Amino acid sequence: MCQLLGMNSRLPASLSLSFSGFAQRGGSTDHHADGWGIAFFETDGDKPCKGVRCFVDKESASTSPIAQMVRSYPIKSHNIVAHVRKATVGAVNLQNCHPFVRELWGRYWVFAHNGDLKDYDPPLHGSFQPVGSTDSERAFCWIMQELAKSHAGVPTVDELTLTLRELAAQVAQHGTFNFLLSNGQALWAHASTKLCYVVREYPFAEVQLKDEDLRMNLAELNGPQDRLAIVVTEPLTTNETWTAFAPGELRVFVDGAERVVSIKQIGRAQPAPAAAHP
Repeated sequence: MCQLLGMNSRLPASLSLSFSGFAQRGGSTDHHADGWGIAFFETDGDKPCKGVRCFVDKESASTSPIAQMVRSYPIKSHNIVAHVRKATVGAVNLQNCHPFVRELWGRYWVFAHNGDLKDYDPPLHGSFQPVGSTDSERAFCWIMQELAKSHAGVPTVDELTLTLRELAAQVAQHGTFNFLLSNGQALWAHASTKLCYVVREYPFAEVQLKDEDLRMNLAELNGPQDRLAIVVTEPLTTNETWTAFAPGELRVFVDGAERVVSIKQIGRAQPAPAAAHP
């Protein structure tokens, strides 16, 4: 199995501290040594923009020089998705490293998955085709395809959330489907098994990493307006209260906090997504 790490923040923030501990799980404190990747949505001042910067490597995250560069270079973003891989489907190569990136409605979408999908080969057509050989990328392509079919125009975050709940449930019928997804506006997270999150906001406290002997006072790096949500497979720190996802739960984070979405809030019924195929 793989591990996931994501961040959504109100103001541009660096994931250097969390990624430093997370990267150790890629071959040092854990066995996820079959590649890694991280994607940052670019910012224009304090505002998000549509560009995305993505780094992937088939080497382990704990030893990769590229991962070392990411740990030491504080790239700031509103939305970040990272992944360390333990290969189960697909060879250990660059094209099978997460996160995967696709374009839809003039925006980049970034996706990373943890789990196995058994006998999963949905019909794909048009622009969304896998480059590698993983079940993860096939699932991402199918979700992008079905989102495009389900909405005539560009949907809101709330509309996307309702559709993604339906699509995620259909894919999860084939196995374990923990994933992170972002289009730079929000971070969606779905759990079949393990996933948890914490919201860090003012007044910030000191944190102790679980995978490295490192403590840091977040109050020295953040101000009263900062707020960020961190989503990860297993807690990164030993002195914070992490909230576990329930199996089958999809949560969405906007401006560093969870956004609660219901059909009543949308005010209209959503189009029914297409059925999943074996």
